[in-house]
Amino acid sequence: MKSPGCTSRHIKCLMIFSLCLGLIFLSGFFHMRNKNYIIPKSHKELLIPSTPCHAKTNVMFLKTHKTASSTVLNIMFRFVERYNLTVALPAGQLVHLGYPKTFLAHFVEEFQTIGQNYNIMCNHLRFNASEVHKVMPANTFYFSILRNPIPLLESSYVYYKDSAPAFRTSKDVNEYLASPMKYYHPADYKQNIYARNIMWFDFGYDNNAEDNKNYIQAVLKEIEQNFHLVLIADYFDESMILLKHILCWDLDDVIYFKLNSRSQDTVQTLTPESKERIKAWCSLDWKLYLHFNQSFWRRIEETIGLKELEKEVNHLRTRQKELMETCLLEQEAVGKDHIKNKALLPFQSGATNILGYNLKQDLDNRTLRTCQKMVMPELQYTSYLYAVQHPHKKRKQLGLPLLWTSFQEKRQLPTPN
Repeated sequence: MKSPGCTSRHIKCLMIFSLCLGLIFLSGFFHMRNKNYIIPKSHKELLIPSTPCHAKTNVMFLKTHKTASSTVLNIMFRFVERYNLTVALPAGQLVHLGYPKTFLAHFVEEFQTIGQNYNIMCNHLRFNASEVHKVMPANTFYFSILRNPIPLLESSYVYYKDSAPAFRTSKDVNEYLASPMKYYHPADYKQNIYARNIMWFDFGYDNNAEDNKNYIQAVLKEIEQNFHLVLIADYFDESMILLKHILCWDLDDVIYFKLNSRSQDTVQTLTPESKERIKAWCSLDWKLYLHFNQSFWRRIEETIGLKELEKEVNHLRTRQKELMETCLLEQEAVGKDHIKNKALLPFQSGATNILGYNLKQDLDNRTLRTCQKMVMPELQYTSYLYAVQHPHKKRKQLGLPLLWTSFQEKRQLPTPN
């Protein structure tokens, strides 16, 4: 028979054994918890469902003047075709949405029939929020693009030299800026919109308004309320990456070939004095640009971060180079006299030499369609989409060579899938 002392020792042994088991269990528990911190990302995503990113397909782009906006329009039109979307195109024979008149909904083809069921709006218009809202769905994403007013005014001067009275009567841009009121007459303000604060005008405001601090702050606040994003043309690649992220688009959706650019020999050199005068003469545009340039970089920091931005910009440029090598005969834009297919000749204006592209001739059909879209000038693309979307309507008469029609048929430009 076991003595009472032995029984006591046995109980103590059991207690020690149980305590050890408990410690081992707790150790394993904490070890498993620690392992959770190093679960591979793919496993974490299985444990914690993430909100999927869906591409935004209801988008309104306010196309401002001389701000690389023709390139953005091409991006938008290609997106329309990719997703078989409906675009708000200019009615009848119009190539702009009523510009420079303030936008009205009936400037859009078949607005009375289609109503608020358009997905994309991106042709030139003078912004009018209440009328645009009649056309675009309630969940539409609104964005635009600005450019430093100094190079913008020089570009406007050359491009609109023959159409703006203030430009037409001056010898060059520096002479104009030396004494702008000598050439800019209030009676001609409708024809002179390109000669002063053109971006301010495009957003729907008075480009001859007094530079008043309270007024400017009120306008900037209203633009911020109307637009979810304002890009900066001076940082175009960075702008495209930001746009890609915010709209949840793919990289190829924002790849581009620069359109409606001009040859360097038409650029007029601004004197240092002229550059400073632009800041005063176009002070509304200058303050608009400064404000949204700051908000642009804040948005970059909040959305992407500079390190990731640099990486993605490099990726975009690499992809762009690949497509240029695939599509283009000369690997770059060429002057108007060197564009072989005149059906792909961009609209020429003023004293500019608007550049275009020559495509390689040995491309397979699928590659050819991609390349054609990327080099298609604004007016031609607008006309083409109009014919696809409104086949029962008379084609827009753009004064283009007959080759354009045969070019469409021969190359079988794609209809939306």
